[in-house]
Amino acid sequence: MTRVAERVRTWVRRRLGVRMRSALAAAAVVAVASVLTGVAFVVAARFILTGNVDQSTSQRAAQVVGALGDPDPASLIAVMRPSPRDRTVVQIVDPAGRVVAASAAIDGAGPISSLRPAPGQTRREQRRLETAHNEWFRVAAVGATTPDGPRTVLVAQSLDEIDDGTEAAIGALAVGLPVLTLVVGAATFLFVGRTLRPVDAMRRQADTITARNLHTRLPVPAAADEIAALATTMNTMLDRIEAATAAQRRFVADASHELRSPLATVHAGLDILAAADLPPAARANVTRMHRESDRMARLVADLLLLARMDESGLPLRRADVDLDDLVYAERERLRAERPELRIVAHVTPVRVHGDPHHLQRALRNLLDNAARHAKSTVELRLARDGGTAELTVRDDGPGIAAADRDRVFGRFVRLDDDRSRSGGGTGLGLPIARDIVAAHGGTLTVDDAPGGGALLHIRIPA
Repeated sequence: MTRVAERVRTWVRRRLGVRMRSALAAAAVVAVASVLTGVAFVVAARFILTGNVDQSTSQRAAQVVGALGDPDPASLIAVMRPSPRDRTVVQIVDPAGRVVAASAAIDGAGPISSLRPAPGQTRREQRRLETAHNEWFRVAAVGATTPDGPRTVLVAQSLDEIDDGTEAAIGALAVGLPVLTLVVGAATFLFVGRTLRPVDAMRRQADTITARNLHTRLPVPAAADEIAALATTMNTMLDRIEAATAAQRRFVADASHELRSPLATVHAGLDILAAADLPPAARANVTRMHRESDRMARLVADLLLLARMDESGLPLRRADVDLDDLVYAERERLRAERPELRIVAHVTPVRVHGDPHHLQRALRNLLDNAARHAKSTVELRLARDGGTAELTVRDDGPGIAAADRDRVFGRFVRLDDDRSRSGGGTGLGLPIARDIVAAHGGTLTVDDAPGGGALLHIRIPA
């Protein structure tokens, strides 16, 4: 039972929102409180009405006892005669249990109760009377002393009116409580919804905040309540995030700018050393250093580009670009750099309007990524599908798991198992390529590759 209750609570928390949970909670509280109040009301009302019946039977019994002491028989007859709409019956019983006198409604019947109190005492009970269609009656038995000896006066009053009133009250509660519960639940749902409108506005605004618009702030409600305090706290947090991000961007831009000059000097020095007459071991070291300096130069250039994009977006110099020319150029470059790979291209001429330099950079990043992971083959396909240019780059490497297809476009994210600097990238190529494609109004995605491997798909308006 505990596990079932926990599963129910988990399902409620996951499936139902704050408005619905609040409405259900309010309706449940009102329902429970109303039921308890209704039960208490019915019990109290029945107790009061029963007390009134006891008082009425006591008064009637006192009148009969008084008439027993009157020598005029007419007095007793008058007292025992029922009034209109009176559902009270009276019996006078002697010590032997014989009925001495009785109301006309039960004339000839046996004693209606077995209670025999001593003179001056009163006892009560509640029982069904067969002489009155087996209905419930409230019986008061009073002991009396008469000139003819001790007598017991039995006065019974029907509880039919009390039962009818109780049933009417229960019926009214059975109809009114569900209606009240629904009204309270609906009102709570509406009121909580109105209360949460500022929170929903904050959520919508927060959903639009990215690294590019950290200056945006959440709307603060006019009311000085907890929601306004939450909005103020969130805006203060955004101030800190914006300041930290701006400082990080300045550091990356400044560091990249400062690194360009010494890198150029190192690169020039390595070119001079490469042209000199060096021993084979030294020449191999110079070649390795030259390769690493090129790698560092590309990393610095990527960091500078990212800093500019974060600061003011990607500047584009738009012109008509033949994508097939870029594909052919990059295919030949990759063939020269990686002769051990088989580079296959299926190209249909497609022209787009964009920045040729940035588009070539995006394509180069995709090809370098594919060549880095390919076992033997890299395949390019360029075609036109209606008004869209479709460019795919595929390799026959290990591929990209479905769980990593969004994460792979994060900055400095590398899925290489060994993370070796010789075989792995910096983790900036794919993020830069996606930003370039997005700036041209297109998309870059990782799709399923038939036969295995990784398949990166660019779609740009043609």
